[in-house]
Amino acid sequence: MEPEATTLAERLAAVRAGIADACTAAGRRVDEIELIAVTKFHPASLVRDLHALGQTRFGENRHPEARDKALATRDLEGAVWHFIGQVQTNKARQIGRYVDVLQSIDRPALVDALATLERETPLEVFVQLNLTDDPARGGVAPAEAEALVEHVLRTPVLRMRGLMAVAPLEGDPEAAFARVRETGERIRRIAPDATALSMGMSGDYRPAISQGATHLRIGAAITGKRPDRP
Repeated sequence: MEPEATTLAERLAAVRAGIADACTAAGRRVDEIELIAVTKFHPASLVRDLHALGQTRFGENRHPEARDKALATRDLEGAVWHFIGQVQTNKARQIGRYVDVLQSIDRPALVDALATLERETPLEVFVQLNLTDDPARGGVAPAEAEALVEHVLRTPVLRMRGLMAVAPLEGDPEAAFARVRETGERIRRIAPDATALSMGMSGDYRPAISQGATHLRIGAAITGKRPDRP
């Protein structure tokens, strides 16, 4: 994680500088990376402050907090909301109405729940991989990713963007992200446009960038200490 800075602007600048440095080390361009500011438990006013600093991608992992924050900031030009948490099947359609991107597709039943969603444009989705042996962590096993991707591709209201994953708490994050990259290469045989890899958070975005991350989900390194859960 980047060192704590004294202001929101300084923390955001420090993260952006770290991303640029990691891109240089990996031989990549900064414009290949989308930075998603995760504003969990923070008020909508923080989203507005970040937007004023040029940040337009935001992430939440809890409904209805995500809904309330997205609705409270819908006047912000260019703001894009990502839902990055596990989704209960009976909440899927509600979430699909107010977010722009859902990053946690992890089972066929969730795809089926979204199939009757009514939107002006398709909902962009990522299939989430589980890189552990714990089924409670959420995500589909990498070996089963193709079948779930095919299910998404058969659902017109969804647009398949790529894969999302969280590195296990134990082990080498670089190796974990390499598994995501390799799985991404496999699924592009059936979904050529699914080129996105959402992986890397405050503490491990550098190895994620080295393994081809296109989306980073960064919270505390930008927002500072997270408030207590409401």
